[in-house]
Amino acid sequence: MAAKRKAGQPFNIVIVGQNGRLTYEAVTFAASLRASDPGFNGRLLVAEPQPGPRWNGDPRMRDEAARDLLEGFGAQIVPFENHVFGASYPHGNKIEALLALPEGEPFVFFDTDTLITGALSAVPFDFDRPSASMRREATWPEIELYGPGYGATWKALYDRFGLDFETSLDTRWPDEYWQRYLYFNAGWFFFRCPRVFGQRFLDYARTIRDDPPAELVCQSLDPWLDQVALPLVIHSLGGGRPGPDLDGLDGDVSCHWRLLPLLYARESDRAVAVMEEITAPNKVKKVLKAHEPFKRFVFQGRGAKARALFDRAQLPRRERTIRNMLKKNRLWLR
Repeated sequence: MAAKRKAGQPFNIVIVGQNGRLTYEAVTFAASLRASDPGFNGRLLVAEPQPGPRWNGDPRMRDEAARDLLEGFGAQIVPFENHVFGASYPHGNKIEALLALPEGEPFVFFDTDTLITGALSAVPFDFDRPSASMRREATWPEIELYGPGYGATWKALYDRFGLDFETSLDTRWPDEYWQRYLYFNAGWFFFRCPRVFGQRFLDYARTIRDDPPAELVCQSLDPWLDQVALPLVIHSLGGGRPGPDLDGLDGDVSCHWRLLPLLYARESDRAVAVMEEITAPNKVKKVLKAHEPFKRFVFQGRGAKARALFDRAQLPRRERTIRNMLKKNRLWLR
């Protein structure tokens, strides 16, 4: 059995920085890492897509003050090219970015709309056994009345890539219940080499997009393609569901907040406190005010109003219910 990462062994953190919303989310990610884990001794790599035929315009981060902040927080901006995805499927950035990262260096990828709220450097990642976030709902596949069920749909994908389907199942759950089948949120994942992981991820995602099994004929792959391919990649590389050693992710160590109204509505007091602490300095506030959701929710008090609508101890089970309540009270902004 492979040994877990030794205490203090460095690894790279990877996020994607792009023009628009992701620029400002990258700033808060970098600021939260610096504030919550000052002992982190690896590198923060901000992967930035470059202009090319896959984009209608320039996808690079254009706010120079934001770029300066990122570098001030210790981030290194890494350019990458889009050869398969791009404007048609921006989620594919997290796949193609991996191919531009240092070969053979362990990495943890995070979606940019994440806060680090604790000591990430203390998490005992086993980089030989990849895993990913389990903070997900039953979003894919959507089962049609006369179509294939969960088992047939997922098995068709495992068969397509020559993978053992049975060993991916969580048999604590019954047949045709969605949690029986390996399914992740792509908000974080890790492995010992970004290029090995990235090439496998790209090959699988492109095959599923261009030549899906017949069982997927009624299924939408936008925006779910990355989350359909991810469990297959992780299973093929000897990984699986995260164990209790990783409970801090989506817990005390990281918070995938996704949208600011959702952060204030449902996330922990610690996550909200970190967001408000790291955005308080004038140099950060001046940059983030350029993005309307930060301006309104963090600096003009809409966040506090959204938070007052919900009891975090008794949140609705479905995110859709939370969104609808926020919209009803005119507190929804993407």
